[in-house]
Amino acid sequence: MSKETEWDKRFNIGVHSIDNAHRKLFSIVRKLIRLSRDENNGQWACAEGIKYLKNYTIEHFTDEEAYMQSIGYEGYEVHKRLHDDMRYKTLPALEKDLTESNYSQESIQHFLGICLGWLTAHILIEDRAITGKISNRWKTDNAGADMDILKSALTATLQVIFRLQPEIISEHYSGEDFGTSQIIRLIYSSSPQQKIQIFMILEESLVLTAVSSMLGMPLTKMDKLVMNAGKELSLRIVKQLGIYCCLPTQYQLESSHFMTPEQFRKILYLEIFDYSILLNTGHGYFAFCVKLE
Repeated sequence: MSKETEWDKRFNIGVHSIDNAHRKLFSIVRKLIRLSRDENNGQWACAEGIKYLKNYTIEHFTDEEAYMQSIGYEGYEVHKRLHDDMRYKTLPALEKDLTESNYSQESIQHFLGICLGWLTAHILIEDRAITGKISNRWKTDNAGADMDILKSALTATLQVIFRLQPEIISEHYSGEDFGTSQIIRLIYSSSPQQKIQIFMILEESLVLTAVSSMLGMPLTKMDKLVMNAGKELSLRIVKQLGIYCCLPTQYQLESSHFMTPEQFRKILYLEIFDYSILLNTGHGYFAFCVKLE
């Protein structure tokens, strides 16, 4: 993760005040990673550093939004919704995870991994789009009734299958690294022209908890049995989700396979997902992404 915090000239969008703020954000994250690895720093140092990162991020959002308005940027409304998702949903949820776990190493890694991944993806795509260097990623933001239905259905599904109480972390998951995970791709089709691709990213701790509960015995490592059980769980999630969302029954499973993080991120950056949600189940993070064709 530390290598990913190094500033790269490709992050520059050409607006001096915004580029300076981005460099400072990377510098703060880099210092926080060092703090988190030093056992002598303790909870207080990490807590103060994270509070500073949050406050500076929110201040930067306000300044960047003012700049977008000053130049009449057409993508302002969608861009601001991305900021608001981070500002009002992701950061408070991550803070809650930190305080409830008493700043455990796992919760600190969740916080830093998600913030760093979000910042990198947001700068490279959404912020560069402000100056016309690239097309913005979230051309259509599926907020509103459809998103509300999916969120409710997904939450209810995870409650039924995992017996856990999940919390929505983000409605615009962009491939942020929240820890070692199992990535599964499911493709459903009703005809050559009509397909639904579903990607699930399950943190290993969540898979181990779920499979341990299923087998009635504690499991501590990801082996072939656990991985295949995780894939079966993903199929159950889609089946249960279909009950809540009334997915068309004519869609049949075409293929299911595991993916590496590199394979997933390549697809994520090249294609546009219709829905991309991140949740905290209390026993690990879970991302659910949908591409309609």
